[in-house]
Amino acid sequence: MPRLFVALALPDPLREQLADLAGGIPGARWVAPENYHLTLRFIGEIEGWQADEVDEALSGIRAKPFDLALSGLDIFEKAGRITSLHVKVERSDRLLHLQSKVETALQRAGLPPERRRFAPHVTLARTERAAPDKLISFVQTHNLFRPDPVPIDHFSLFSSRLGKEQAHYEAEVDYALARPPVDAEELPARAAGV
Repeated sequence: MPRLFVALALPDPLREQLADLAGGIPGARWVAPENYHLTLRFIGEIEGWQADEVDEALSGIRAKPFDLALSGLDIFEKAGRITSLHVKVERSDRLLHLQSKVETALQRAGLPPERRRFAPHVTLARTERAAPDKLISFVQTHNLFRPDPVPIDHFSLFSSRLGKEQAHYEAEVDYALARPPVDAEELPARAAGV
């Protein structure tokens, strides 16, 4: 059974900037740069026929491209323990709209609703074994991290395969975000370079 999730892949230059942050925290398990992504919806293990229905539901989504802006670092905690270190995502109405459409499409495909509130982020490290004071210091040191926004023109259905050190993520299907149709009156002006 495939283990699936829906996410935004990040362009290589941004992955390189994120990878430059990695290191310097004993006990942290850093995410491999090729695995950096922004999860829109975790699906989990499903049967092959369900994966086909998920693909069909996702292919019907219509949303506009947008720019993704990352801004600063933060942590997630569970039961008083810091579990992960991540880069925050600036608020984007188009990102929220896309995530809402993904959630609706997956529910129509028969998946149960997501129980957790959507908190867009890019995970840098798993930190269950790292010292909290080191993590807090790291966040404070890198809190002004703000790479240039990157254009997002598609989202993807990813598979997750467990490996010896960590999981390997692979984009199985990409779904294009549609540019708005060009108004017929704008065509002559665009052709003239106005």
